[in-house]
Amino acid sequence: MKILGIVGSQRKNGNTSRLVMKVLQGAEKEGAMTELVFLHDYKFAGCRGCEKCRESCQCVINDDMQKLYPLLLEADGLVLGSPTYFYNVSANMKKFIDRCYSMEVFAKDDRSCWVGISEAMGGKYAVALTVCEQHDEHYMGFTMEALTRPLVDLGYRVIDTVKAVGFLKPGEVSENAGILEKSVTAGKRLAKTIKLRKELETKLRSGTAWPLLNRN
Repeated sequence: MKILGIVGSQRKNGNTSRLVMKVLQGAEKEGAMTELVFLHDYKFAGCRGCEKCRESCQCVINDDMQKLYPLLLEADGLVLGSPTYFYNVSANMKKFIDRCYSMEVFAKDDRSCWVGISEAMGGKYAVALTVCEQHDEHYMGFTMEALTRPLVDLGYRVIDTVKAVGFLKPGEVSENAGILEKSVTAGKRLAKTIKLRKELETKLRSGTAWPLLNRN
């Protein structure tokens, strides 16, 4: 079981990155292997709308996103974390999400019909996390929706969300036990769900659960 954490903040010791790390720590407590990615370390462009991915189901832009696609495909779970910038995700996170467009396949005659690659692989699981400097959650604007709605379309079930409000100074979330514990709990839930999925898959294959599925 592997879970990938992706940080859309440029601050490696900032509030967003610390909370994503806490989510991953929670997952590790449930036996998950984890990997942390800072989008700022990768050089990649935004989607240019060329639609070349229609033909190959792969993005044709040759930049550092090509290093991230394999990580997404091999991970059982995903943690997306972004600070709130003007009521939305950071620029790096938006570019990343837009480039995941290539991981969806659309019906040629009806663009309202699509399937995400992760969905076709059986579905995956995610946690979404955002940090806002204002104490009123209203000022998060569309940030959480901008994280979760693409995840759903890409074939992820969002197990939990973490909304951290009232944090501006870099790293000050470390002084708030409540939000740290919520992040750890989200990571545990994510890993437990993946474990449950794998256990059920084993039972279904062996016929110990829903034996009707194994009828010829």
